[in-house]
Amino acid sequence: MKRRRMMAATIGSAATLAAIAALVTVGGPASANQQPTPTVVQQQAVLHQVSDKLPKSPAQAGRWIADGKLMVAVTNEAEAAKVRQAGATPKLVSRSQAQLDALLAKVDKITRADRGSGLQSWGIDPVSNKVVVRARGAYGALRGLGDGVQVVQVSTQVEQQAGEVNPGDPWWPGSETYCSVAFPATDAQGNKFFVTAGHCTNDADQAAYGAINQANKLGTSNVGGTHSINAREGDMGVVAVTESGWTLSPNVNTYGSPAVTVSGSADAIVGDAVCHSGNTAPNWECGTVTAINQSINYGNVTVDGLTTTSACSEGGDSGGAWLRGDKAVGLHSGGNSSCVQGDAGNSIFQPINEALAKWNLTLLTGTPDPGGDTQAPTTPGNPRSTGTTSDSVSLAWDASTDNTGVTGYDVYNGSTLATSVAGTSATVSGLSADTSYSFTIQAKDAAGNKSPASAVVTARTQPGGPSGGRTFANGTDFPIRDYQTAVSPIRSTATGRASSPFQVTVEGNHTCLEDLNISVVSPSGRWYYLQRYGGATCHPLPASKTYTVTPTGSENAAGTWTLRIGDNGPGDTGTLTNWSIAL
Repeated sequence: MKRRRMMAATIGSAATLAAIAALVTVGGPASANQQPTPTVVQQQAVLHQVSDKLPKSPAQAGRWIADGKLMVAVTNEAEAAKVRQAGATPKLVSRSQAQLDALLAKVDKITRADRGSGLQSWGIDPVSNKVVVRARGAYGALRGLGDGVQVVQVSTQVEQQAGEVNPGDPWWPGSETYCSVAFPATDAQGNKFFVTAGHCTNDADQAAYGAINQANKLGTSNVGGTHSINAREGDMGVVAVTESGWTLSPNVNTYGSPAVTVSGSADAIVGDAVCHSGNTAPNWECGTVTAINQSINYGNVTVDGLTTTSACSEGGDSGGAWLRGDKAVGLHSGGNSSCVQGDAGNSIFQPINEALAKWNLTLLTGTPDPGGDTQAPTTPGNPRSTGTTSDSVSLAWDASTDNTGVTGYDVYNGSTLATSVAGTSATVSGLSADTSYSFTIQAKDAAGNKSPASAVVTARTQPGGPSGGRTFANGTDFPIRDYQTAVSPIRSTATGRASSPFQVTVEGNHTCLEDLNISVVSPSGRWYYLQRYGGATCHPLPASKTYTVTPTGSENAAGTWTLRIGDNGPGDTGTLTNWSIAL
């Protein structure tokens, strides 16, 4: 059902004032903890329209809503007339906003020097036209500031409240550094939990907090020592949410953008556009699944069954939420210490369904707000052809932006969807030789919003049969450093299937071949090891070494092939100077 359109009368007109009067609810606004009625919500929206149209002035001293009216504190009758004309209600006061600000500055200076005397809060109250200080007991330090400062005695003590557990929120295991929440869940008895990374929950019966310095206790991590795994089986753990005041939410924290409401869980496949939320900037990042069911060697532990992606992440994102659209797919496990451009293994996650099944938990889900994220990404800019063969066209464009994050792009050949990609380039294959084609690109976000189509790119394939060259190379130098991984991509435009076997030639230098893990990753995300770490005696990496690789199943030749050289030993460095692949 479409929402009713708000009144379009000019703010300040008689029609608007009559509409406001008609909306006033007898008895005033809703009481505390009561959901505002649609009428009250609409009334407030109209009053905010009035406020937005009313310019601020030195003769004003604050605004508030009371009894269905927009109230404005004013210091003279001329300003009161302007307020009435705008459709608001003026209230004559003795102190201007500047005078209140000056008083607040004096109060703030005194209270900052003495915060141990039962102080609870202080600030400007526009209704009383005073600076109001709340304290437990009398607070004589403010005597002498005049009747513009009012001390209100209170008997309660405020403390940091609890709140919601949202996917992507931070949490603190004991006194350790923070991790991130993956997804809230419940057990058969309705008890509350959230799943996160196993390396964040390795200590049995450890207190879990919602704030730094062991504040805002949430509950207990790894209850009984049976709710955490960080081994070959997986990287997953559970925190029991037991403290009063904490509720669970299916709304993913996107850090300033509209939340994504989790509607269920799913398994990811290679090529999926995914996003993750965690507590380290930039917090909300998107990319593409590059491989699934991978065994990852973290140095101190090897974990099987993990998924790799091209999205960036940083320390502190551990345990955070991974999504495919509004479906939960994983718990953040690890990645590079910093984002590496073009690295297909930037970030790694543990599939969520395995964690839910392990501890017999039910994922908390909700119904997405249809009025939530409705903003489409911007149109992809500067679309262009970057190359052609007799049966393919390569395209590139400038990245779009979005309020929640662009998750991918759809490339259209005329009106037909040709391919979908996560990045800002694509190759459309299977075309006819010596033929003109027209392409457009649309960006999309996690909520399914799509941008307008880009400008049309027209390109003509080359004449003749398939391209003759099937060897591709990358001659950029990449340093090979101790305990780091050099990553070098190659974009293949060859058509059809890769040959079986195919050949990879590595050129460079390194003083200890036995320190190196060398692998090539296919466009499908499969890893092929060319050289494995190990050996008691060091031999230098040959200046040029060719490896013959037999694919596991069939591999498409077209796409990005990535060479990875990981140095697993100390004291030996080198350089990857060139590598090539013959497909």
